[in-house]
Amino acid sequence: MSLIFTDEQQMIRDMAAKFAADQLAPHSEAWDRDSHFPVDVIKSAAELGFAGIYVKEDVGGSGLTRTDAALIFEQLSYGDVSTAAFISIHNMASWMIDTFGSQEQRAAWLPRLTSMELIASYCLTEPGAGSDAASLKTKVVKDGDEYVITGTKQFISGAGTSDVYVLMARTSDDGAKGVSAFIIEKDAPGLSFGANERKMGWKSQPTRQVILDGVRVPAANRIGEEGHGFRFAMAGLDGGRLNIAACALGGAQLALDKAVAYAKERQQFGKAIADFQNTQFKLADMETELQAARLMLYEAAARLDGKTPDATRWCAMAKRFVTDTAFKVANDALQIHGGYGYLADYHVERIVRDLRVHQILEGTNEVMRVIISRDMLKG
Repeated sequence: MSLIFTDEQQMIRDMAAKFAADQLAPHSEAWDRDSHFPVDVIKSAAELGFAGIYVKEDVGGSGLTRTDAALIFEQLSYGDVSTAAFISIHNMASWMIDTFGSQEQRAAWLPRLTSMELIASYCLTEPGAGSDAASLKTKVVKDGDEYVITGTKQFISGAGTSDVYVLMARTSDDGAKGVSAFIIEKDAPGLSFGANERKMGWKSQPTRQVILDGVRVPAANRIGEEGHGFRFAMAGLDGGRLNIAACALGGAQLALDKAVAYAKERQQFGKAIADFQNTQFKLADMETELQAARLMLYEAAARLDGKTPDATRWCAMAKRFVTDTAFKVANDALQIHGGYGYLADYHVERIVRDLRVHQILEGTNEVMRVIISRDMLKG
């Protein structure tokens, strides 16, 4: 595949890059330092169509492709990885309602989500159910025209601030086939939130438990049929993995650009460190590896858009390779900065901290290897 994008895609990429430069990059250090969730800036992204990137146009979405989304998230994360990642999560929740919800649900929720009148969180992980998502225990009991939900969700981005929670819970004991999906509003009685977690990175977005103590949800808020929720969640993960990889790629590109600029300026032993072959070789490897990661990301996005039979394998490979490579490149950029790379003023340490979690979420990179190898060995 050659990375030759259409005029429209270049316009979308440039628009995302300008938004990142104007609205994200100037504030990223302060947001990280103060653990500030920039809801006003996030909502302004909706004006550019970034709140419903691959939601259909009839409910306010942009109707774009997964390749378009990767272009957008790569550029947004160049401005701020953590904030770009939250916008990705909001898009995942909106996509699930658009793809699997009824026409009534789409009409009721999506115009407000694509405009970011409402912001959304996605709730799958539990304290005892991470990589083994099918083992989740949040329980649902049917009571007339309502469902009563009890349980706890863990590591939920935006929890406590988001208005809408797309949540997976167990309607029967039939393993993965016993999981259903629900739309829950923030003010639902019995819904509460844990303390904001103290995290290594992603500090510009809150991460809390979502606690459900007999929360009553109208049957009209169930997405699709009972027992289909796990399938919906897994379907969303292919695209989610590409988005997280794109966010890692953008952050690593920023780290590399900073390393190049610093190497030209930093003087040691009477000359710039860029003049030393060791630095040149390291920069060359960083550039080569990051470009290889970019090629793999957009190849995987093209396969997902084309609905090829191997799309899931490629999304897993891209997520594994891109996030591992991006973290390595960012860490090498810190090393080139030497002791200054460890200081917040130079911004590279923040990128390293933010990118570390990309090797864990949307399925750990160990789980990606399981997905890849199973697909290779089947049949």
